[in-house]
Amino acid sequence: MPFVKRDESGNVIAAYSTAEMPGLELVNANDPQLIDFLYDGDSDAAAKKDMIESDLGLARVLEDLIDLLIEKGTFRFTDLPDAAQQKLLARRGLRKEFAYVETLFGGDDDDDFPGNDEGGFL
Repeated sequence: MPFVKRDESGNVIAAYSTAEMPGLELVNANDPQLIDFLYDGDSDAAAKKDMIESDLGLARVLEDLIDLLIEKGTFRFTDLPDAAQQKLLARRGLRKEFAYVETLFGGDDDDDFPGNDEGGFL
């Protein structure tokens, strides 16, 4: 996770990969203010970011398509080249790890308490 330095107004003025000095704030890599700071004034970078996001979405579609074709018996996983098998197995492992991490932090509806119809405390 990146570390950022902010000015008096709270705007990101520097980004670091490690806490190189006191006073840096740890932020999520997809923090909107960090992204604005990194891509400020660089329209090519913003276009590249959009292309990368599109590629990642398409990769997910292809993974799902491969899973569906294997499930339907159209072909076997072992029919894929070794390199493709390794990449798919690695992505599956990462997806499982991310899914597990998401369960640790819960969803948006975790604020609801059983028997509390008003949304406040009992």
